Amino acid sequence: MQCFLNLEDRCDGGLQSTDGMANLLLMQILGVIPARYQSSRFPGKPLADMGGKSLIERVVDQCRKSSHLADVVVATDDERIRAHVSEFCRVEMTSSEHPSGTDRVAEVMERHPDYEGAVNIQGDEPMIDPSVIDQVAMALEVAPMTTAATPIVREEDYENVHVNKVILNQASQAIYFSRRTIPCVRDDLNRPVGDQLKAYPFLKHLGIYGYRRDTLLQLVQWPVSALEQAEKLEQLRALDHGIPIHVSVVDYESIGVDTPEDLQQVIRELGISKTR
Repeated sequence: MQCFLNLEDRCDGGLQSTDGMANLLLMQILGVIPARYQSSRFPGKPLADMGGKSLIERVVDQCRKSSHLADVVVATDDERIRAHVSEFCRVEMTSSEHPSGTDRVAEVMERHPDYEGAVNIQGDEPMIDPSVIDQVAMALEVAPMTTAATPIVREEDYENVHVNKVILNQASQAIYFSRRTIPCVRDDLNRPVGDQLKAYPFLKHLGIYGYRRDTLLQLVQWPVSALEQAEKLEQLRALDHGIPIHVSVVDYESIGVDTPEDLQQVIRELGISKTR
């Protein structure tokens, strides 16, 4: 895996080098994996078997390979998940009333004032690359909120509204996130998608977030913003309130599990041949 973000780069929104890195190594960052049992397309997804390990356990395994998380905790509202996860990882019960995983992460952080930041890792990505987690965690040294993106290379992702896009400024900060393809390359509007992908480095947003403690706890107190409501993208609430979001551009293709068919695809990708 190649990450394009360079720790020795320095600009208004870039990462600092030696001194900043030394401070970062002292920063206590908690990895939080929100996990719900209910799912319209795949009920009980976190407990789905993947060759003798559950989906959620494989996510935990990947998170533990990160070198910049002080600890990992699963946040759930379901006793079945709590009982299962307690066998191999820290797990905390959270409210069943939370509208999003971000709110679930915030509840956990409220209980643990010793942690200065958190990384919200999706509980349905058993192939998450630990170096992506590290990039998002490290960027908290220079920004109150962080995330990651990867170049769009597949034509089917270009106009897919389920593939969120992001555009950045020169300081690697997000300008906007959208379900639509952004930006519009006017001179290539009538050309094939493949040509448009060659004309501009379009970015696919990856669903992983880092937050400084105070930023996260403030974010969940604000009401849903107009842009957030329109796009159904909660990170737009942060932009609406002027919170800069640092975006690490990485060479990583995420594969989330939304359906039983997705699970079988990931099992094939991992080369898992047996299930219980």
